[in-house]
Amino acid sequence: MIPRIPSGISSFDDMVSSNGTGGIPENTVTLVYGPPKVGKSIFCYQFMYNGLKESEPCLYITTDYGIKQLQQNTLDFGWELSTYFNEETLYLIDAISSVSGNKVIDTPTYVSSSVHNPTDIMVKLGVGTRFISKKSARFRSILDSLTTLMAFNDEMLIVRVLTAYIMRIKESGGTAIVTYTEGSADSKVEAMLKSIVDNIIHLNGDEITIEAMVGVGKKKSSYTVNENGISIGTSDK
Repeated sequence: MIPRIPSGISSFDDMVSSNGTGGIPENTVTLVYGPPKVGKSIFCYQFMYNGLKESEPCLYITTDYGIKQLQQNTLDFGWELSTYFNEETLYLIDAISSVSGNKVIDTPTYVSSSVHNPTDIMVKLGVGTRFISKKSARFRSILDSLTTLMAFNDEMLIVRVLTAYIMRIKESGGTAIVTYTEGSADSKVEAMLKSIVDNIIHLNGDEITIEAMVGVGKKKSSYTVNENGISIGTSDK
Protein backbone atom coordinates (compact mmCIF):
# COMPACT_ATOMS: atom_id res chain seq x y z
CA MET A 1 0.00 0.00 0.00
CA ILE A 2 1.29 3.46 -0.96
CA PRO A 3 1.39 5.83 2.04
CA ARG A 4 -0.65 8.95 1.33
CA ILE A 5 -0.76 12.48 2.70
CA PRO A 6 -4.21 13.97 3.41
CA SER A 7 -4.61 17.08 1.28
CA GLY A 8 -7.11 18.99 3.39
CA ILE A 9 -9.23 19.59 0.27
CA SER A 10 -12.86 18.57 0.54
CA SER A 11 -13.52 15.24 -1.24
CA PHE A 12 -10.18 15.31 -3.10
CA ASP A 13 -8.73 12.53 -0.97
CA ASP A 14 -11.76 10.35 -1.69
CA MET A 15 -11.38 11.09 -5.38
CA VAL A 16 -7.81 9.77 -5.46
CA SER A 17 -8.21 7.03 -2.87
CA SER A 18 -6.51 3.69 -3.41
CA ASN A 19 -7.26 0.65 -1.27
CA GLY A 20 -9.29 2.85 1.04
CA THR A 21 -6.51 5.36 1.63
CA GLY A 22 -6.80 8.81 0.07
CA GLY A 23 -4.50 11.75 -0.44
CA ILE A 24 -1.32 12.63 -2.28
CA PRO A 25 1.26 9.82 -2.40
CA GLU A 26 3.95 10.39 0.22
CA ASN A 27 7.44 11.47 -0.89
CA THR A 28 6.27 12.48 -4.36
CA VAL A 29 6.14 15.80 -6.22
CA THR A 30 2.86 16.97 -7.74
CA LEU A 31 2.55 19.53 -10.53
CA VAL A 32 -0.66 21.56 -10.28
CA TYR A 33 -1.13 23.52 -13.49
CA GLY A 34 -3.79 25.35 -15.47
CA PRO A 35 -4.80 28.84 -16.69
CA PRO A 36 -4.47 31.88 -14.42
CA LYS A 37 -6.87 32.38 -11.51
CA VAL A 38 -8.29 28.87 -11.31
CA GLY A 39 -7.23 28.02 -7.73
CA LYS A 40 -3.69 26.66 -8.09
CA SER A 41 -2.32 28.70 -5.17
CA ILE A 42 -5.42 27.96 -3.08
CA PHE A 43 -4.75 24.26 -3.60
CA CYS A 44 -1.28 24.88 -2.16
CA TYR A 45 -2.61 26.87 0.79
CA GLN A 46 -4.99 24.08 1.76
CA PHE A 47 -2.31 21.42 1.47
CA MET A 48 0.06 23.52 3.59
CA TYR A 49 -2.49 24.44 6.25
CA ASN A 50 -3.83 20.91 6.64
CA GLY A 51 -0.31 19.69 7.33
CA LEU A 52 0.44 22.45 9.81
CA LYS A 53 -2.73 21.63 11.76
CA GLU A 54 -1.59 18.00 11.91
CA SER A 55 1.90 19.00 13.16
CA GLU A 56 3.53 18.37 9.77
CA PRO A 57 5.93 21.26 9.06
CA CYS A 58 6.02 23.00 5.69
CA LEU A 59 8.77 24.57 3.60
CA TYR A 60 7.18 27.13 1.28
CA ILE A 61 8.87 28.93 -1.62
CA THR A 62 6.81 31.83 -2.89
CA THR A 63 7.58 33.73 -6.09
CA ASP A 64 4.15 35.24 -6.75
CA TYR A 65 3.10 36.69 -3.39
CA GLY A 66 5.27 38.15 -0.67
CA ILE A 67 4.82 37.19 2.97
CA LYS A 68 2.28 39.91 3.73
CA GLN A 69 0.08 39.05 0.75
CA LEU A 70 0.44 35.32 1.46
CA GLN A 71 -0.73 35.83 5.03
CA GLN A 72 -3.68 37.92 3.83
CA ASN A 73 -4.62 35.42 1.12
CA THR A 74 -4.73 32.57 3.61
CA LEU A 75 -6.47 34.66 6.26
CA ASP A 76 -9.27 35.33 3.76
CA PHE A 77 -10.12 31.64 4.17
CA GLY A 78 -9.65 31.69 7.95
CA TRP A 79 -6.19 30.10 7.83
CA GLU A 80 -3.93 32.07 10.15
CA LEU A 81 -0.19 31.47 9.74
CA SER A 82 1.61 33.55 12.38
CA THR A 83 1.32 30.84 15.03
CA TYR A 84 3.16 28.38 12.79
CA PHE A 85 5.91 30.89 12.02
CA ASN A 86 6.33 31.40 15.77
CA GLU A 87 6.36 27.66 16.39
CA GLU A 88 8.95 27.33 13.61
CA THR A 89 6.94 24.73 11.73
CA LEU A 90 6.40 27.00 8.70
CA TYR A 91 9.55 28.04 6.84
CA LEU A 92 9.13 30.60 4.05
CA ILE A 93 11.56 31.49 1.29
CA ASP A 94 10.16 34.74 -0.12
CA ALA A 95 11.57 35.42 -3.58
CA ILE A 96 9.32 38.33 -4.54
CA SER A 97 9.09 40.87 -1.68
CA SER A 98 12.64 42.17 -2.25
CA VAL A 99 11.90 42.60 -5.97
CA SER A 100 8.71 44.54 -5.32
CA GLY A 101 10.51 46.87 -2.92
CA ASN A 102 8.97 45.54 0.30
CA LYS A 103 11.68 45.12 2.92
CA VAL A 104 11.06 42.39 5.48
CA ILE A 105 13.59 41.40 8.14
CA ASP A 106 14.75 37.79 8.00
CA THR A 107 13.89 35.52 10.93
CA PRO A 108 14.74 31.89 11.73
CA THR A 109 11.74 30.80 9.61
CA TYR A 110 11.54 33.61 7.04
CA VAL A 111 14.28 34.35 4.52
CA SER A 112 14.20 36.65 1.53
CA SER A 113 15.61 35.86 -1.88
CA SER A 114 14.96 37.02 -5.44
CA VAL A 115 13.30 35.59 -8.53
CA HIS A 116 16.28 37.05 -10.39
CA ASN A 117 18.65 34.72 -8.54
CA PRO A 118 17.66 31.02 -8.71
CA THR A 119 21.07 30.02 -7.34
CA ASP A 120 20.39 31.93 -4.13
CA ILE A 121 16.94 30.35 -3.88
CA MET A 122 18.47 26.89 -4.12
CA VAL A 123 21.11 27.67 -1.50
CA LYS A 124 18.38 28.83 0.87
CA LEU A 125 16.31 25.78 -0.04
CA GLY A 126 19.16 23.61 1.26
CA VAL A 127 19.24 25.52 4.53
CA GLY A 128 15.46 25.47 4.85
CA THR A 129 15.18 21.77 4.08
CA ARG A 130 17.71 20.91 6.78
CA PHE A 131 15.88 23.16 9.24
CA ILE A 132 12.39 21.81 8.58
CA SER A 133 13.33 18.13 8.21
CA LYS A 134 14.76 18.21 11.74
CA LYS A 135 11.27 19.10 12.97
CA SER A 136 9.69 15.96 11.54
CA ALA A 137 10.58 12.94 9.45
CA ARG A 138 7.58 13.83 7.27
CA PHE A 139 7.06 17.35 5.98
CA ARG A 140 5.35 19.20 3.16
CA SER A 141 6.81 21.62 0.64
CA ILE A 142 5.40 24.03 -1.91
CA LEU A 143 6.93 25.93 -4.81
CA ASP A 144 4.44 28.54 -6.01
CA SER A 145 5.18 29.19 -8.81
CA LEU A 146 7.51 28.14 -11.62
CA THR A 147 5.81 30.65 -13.93
CA THR A 148 7.31 33.71 -12.25
CA LEU A 149 10.76 32.14 -12.17
CA MET A 150 10.53 31.47 -15.91
CA ALA A 151 9.47 35.05 -16.57
CA PHE A 152 12.77 36.31 -15.11
CA ASN A 153 15.15 33.53 -16.13
CA ASP A 154 16.00 31.14 -18.93
CA GLU A 155 13.33 28.43 -19.05
CA MET A 156 15.81 25.56 -19.21
CA LEU A 157 17.58 26.93 -16.14
CA ILE A 158 14.32 26.70 -14.23
CA VAL A 159 13.81 23.13 -15.42
CA ARG A 160 17.18 22.34 -13.84
CA VAL A 161 16.18 24.22 -10.70
CA LEU A 162 13.00 22.14 -10.50
CA THR A 163 15.00 18.94 -10.91
CA ALA A 164 17.30 19.98 -8.07
CA TYR A 165 14.32 20.99 -5.92
CA ILE A 166 12.68 17.59 -6.45
CA MET A 167 15.88 15.76 -5.54
CA ARG A 168 16.39 17.81 -2.38
CA ILE A 169 12.82 17.41 -1.14
CA LYS A 170 12.64 13.69 -1.82
CA GLU A 171 16.00 12.96 -0.22
CA SER A 172 14.80 14.71 2.92
CA GLY A 173 11.49 12.82 3.07
CA GLY A 174 9.17 15.61 1.95
CA THR A 175 6.03 15.63 -0.19
CA ALA A 176 5.77 18.61 -2.51
CA ILE A 177 3.41 20.59 -4.73
CA VAL A 178 4.66 22.80 -7.56
CA THR A 179 2.45 25.20 -9.52
CA TYR A 180 2.72 26.41 -13.09
CA THR A 181 0.52 28.53 -15.36
CA GLU A 182 -0.41 26.59 -18.47
CA GLY A 183 1.02 27.95 -21.72
CA SER A 184 3.48 30.35 -20.13
CA ALA A 185 6.51 28.39 -21.34
CA ASP A 186 7.52 26.75 -24.59
CA SER A 187 5.51 23.57 -25.25
CA LYS A 188 8.66 21.43 -25.10
CA VAL A 189 9.57 22.94 -21.73
CA GLU A 190 6.04 22.33 -20.47
CA ALA A 191 6.36 18.69 -21.51
CA MET A 192 9.65 18.47 -19.60
CA LEU A 193 8.02 19.82 -16.46
CA LYS A 194 5.40 17.09 -16.64
CA SER A 195 7.99 14.40 -17.28
CA ILE A 196 10.06 15.06 -14.14
CA VAL A 197 7.26 15.13 -11.57
CA ASP A 198 5.39 12.12 -10.15
CA ASN A 199 1.82 13.41 -10.22
CA ILE A 200 0.03 15.86 -12.53
CA ILE A 201 -3.18 17.74 -11.67
CA HIS A 202 -4.91 20.13 -14.07
CA LEU A 203 -7.34 22.84 -12.96
CA ASN A 204 -9.38 24.84 -15.49
CA GLY A 205 -11.78 26.75 -13.25
CA ASP A 206 -14.59 24.19 -13.58
CA GLU A 207 -12.95 20.77 -13.58
CA ILE A 208 -10.03 19.15 -11.81
CA THR A 209 -8.33 16.36 -13.76
CA ILE A 210 -5.89 13.89 -12.31
CA GLU A 211 -3.74 13.35 -15.40
CA ALA A 212 -1.19 11.17 -13.60
CA MET A 213 -0.75 10.02 -10.02
CA VAL A 214 1.15 7.18 -8.41
CA GLY A 215 -1.30 4.33 -7.79
CA VAL A 216 -4.29 6.16 -9.31
CA GLY A 217 -5.77 6.15 -12.80
CA LYS A 218 -6.93 9.25 -14.65
CA LYS A 219 -9.90 10.89 -12.94
CA LYS A 220 -11.97 14.03 -13.39
CA SER A 221 -14.41 15.99 -11.25
CA SER A 222 -16.08 19.37 -11.00
CA TYR A 223 -14.86 21.80 -8.35
CA THR A 224 -15.62 25.22 -6.96
CA VAL A 225 -13.74 27.80 -4.92
CA ASN A 226 -15.67 29.20 -1.98
CA GLU A 227 -15.01 30.69 1.45
CA ASN A 228 -13.66 27.33 2.59
CA GLY A 229 -11.21 26.99 -0.31
CA ILE A 230 -11.45 24.39 -3.07
CA SER A 231 -14.35 21.96 -2.85
CA ILE A 232 -14.45 18.90 -5.11
CA GLY A 233 -17.72 17.65 -6.57
CA THR A 234 -18.66 14.10 -7.51
CA SER A 235 -15.87 12.53 -9.53
CA ASP A 236 -16.42 10.85 -12.87
CA LYS A 237 -14.80 7.46 -12.46
